[in-house]
Amino acid sequence: MTLPLPADAFVFFGATGDLAHKKIFPALQAMIRRGRLDVPIIGVARAGWNLERFRERARESLEEHGGGLDRAAFDQLLGLLRYVDGDYHDQATFDELRRQLGDAVRPIHYLAIPPSTFPVVINHLGGFDCAANARVIVEKPFGRDLASAIKLSETIHGVFDESRVFRIDHYLGKEAVQNLMVFRFANTFLEPIWNRNYVESVQITMAEAFGVQGRGSFYEEAGAIRDVVQNHLMQVVGFLAMEPPATTYRESIRDELVKVFRQVNPLDPEKLVRGQFLGYRGEPGVAADSDVETFAAMRLDMNSWRWEGVPFFIRAGKGLPVTATEVLVKLKRPPLTQLALGAGNYLRLRLNPEFTIALGARVKKPGEAMVGEPTELSLIHRPEGDEMSAYDRLLGDAIVGDATLFARQDAVEAAWAIVDPVLGQAMPAHPYPQGTWGPAEALALTAEVGGWADPEVAP
Repeated sequence: MTLPLPADAFVFFGATGDLAHKKIFPALQAMIRRGRLDVPIIGVARAGWNLERFRERARESLEEHGGGLDRAAFDQLLGLLRYVDGDYHDQATFDELRRQLGDAVRPIHYLAIPPSTFPVVINHLGGFDCAANARVIVEKPFGRDLASAIKLSETIHGVFDESRVFRIDHYLGKEAVQNLMVFRFANTFLEPIWNRNYVESVQITMAEAFGVQGRGSFYEEAGAIRDVVQNHLMQVVGFLAMEPPATTYRESIRDELVKVFRQVNPLDPEKLVRGQFLGYRGEPGVAADSDVETFAAMRLDMNSWRWEGVPFFIRAGKGLPVTATEVLVKLKRPPLTQLALGAGNYLRLRLNPEFTIALGARVKKPGEAMVGEPTELSLIHRPEGDEMSAYDRLLGDAIVGDATLFARQDAVEAAWAIVDPVLGQAMPAHPYPQGTWGPAEALALTAEVGGWADPEVAP
């Protein structure tokens, strides 16, 4: 399980963009503070800037999004920063990048740029001796459908072997999401009941109380299924449903995720409800007759020994009553129904805005009658705090060559294959008022298991 040698230079394209400003600079300072980064950091962009303006941008980023300057770490960051200004189509840009790399022989290239510019940058890296022994970090989206994901992979693999490709989905770097896997496999009591014999259904809700926040043009191209279901929520499904990974080789976790995705039946249009919040068509960049979904609810079924017959319900939407991501695993009812009237047992895992694990149980109701009443036992409630940021963790892993938390191409393709049958389908996006739980049509999906479990406002 020995890791490759760490990268000896960090190059990021799109260095003057929004992602760099909000996420990358804060992650770089945090990595330096913990001693995880001490190599040249080369920003590449077409902004007409010089190194001093680039350093000032780093300062602005950390003051606005990085929790302020850590003087020692920031001074070290300034000393590591380099800057290359130029067009990605221009040979001179990559000549200068090669010069800035100096003696580096294992650089890592982070493409924090639109996917449309990936081919030109990747091909230039290959043509200017910047890719030998190098790694590449690719930001999602990894295509718009299965066909485009395959084409994107072919472009990347024309220069970089799959073992040197790190597809970054920040959701996999979140502390709470990783806790799903630890909770699954670090507790003996869970394994005997984590299967079709005891689990009735699984619900995953990703609710956002806000709208598209000025990103109407982006959402017109994406929609809820492409934006969060195919990637973020499928990863949650994977961690919930996967088999125990082996501990003897590094790819075991990613192998098990691929197995889960391949066992999920392609999405049936009859088991999907699309919705659009009222007012979406008035957002800047949105077509007046747009039918893009801002809400999606669906039922997934698996062909696996563990999960055959257990429905996985997923819903995600904007303009909902709260902002929260929550998993509810409902257990089957016990045979002594006279003692267990009402809601049954469940396990509730809240991933954000705080991390919570709670168990729904029944205890005797005070009084003469031998009847139970529901209660919830809190195993852990951890408010959102100062844990390592997702980009801090993931960029640090990529630099040392640990791909565990990055999407592998076969997993990307398997996840796209699940949703591909409904992309582009002429299915209506039912309107729903903002502040509600989506269109009424979604209620029928979960009628057989007692309806949706709506996340409550965090205490």
